[in-house]
Amino acid sequence: MSLLNEFKKFLFRGNVLDLAVAVVVGTAFGAVVKALVADLLTPIIALIFGKPNFSALSFTINSSHFLYGDFLNNLITFLSIGAAVFFFVVAPVNHLMARRANEDPDTKECPECTSAIPIGARRCPLCTSQLATT
Repeated sequence: MSLLNEFKKFLFRGNVLDLAVAVVVGTAFGAVVKALVADLLTPIIALIFGKPNFSALSFTINSSHFLYGDFLNNLITFLSIGAAVFFFVVAPVNHLMARRANEDPDTKECPECTSAIPIGARRCPLCTSQLATT
């Protein structure tokens, strides 16, 4: 097989395409959350603290200039992205996966030793008891 054909097989494998889609969607999601922070959250914080942008906040010690305001802006962005990912992606997916696990189980409980065994098993692999077929 030629090097070009191997490269094409590599590019069109499912996990490479999934990763490419994830990067594109992640970039778009990051832009949306950054706009949320800049356009909605920062003005709300400005109502409370009086400054809409913290990047100008700084202090100087022994001729060293510390820009802690920029750090605060990035911290707010990071926490907002983390909260958005958790509440809009992780929590709903966990809820759906838990619901799906209850609807379509792939294991059952052994009546003798109460271990989890595959749904199609006719004998428990741990206690070797014969299981009733349903």
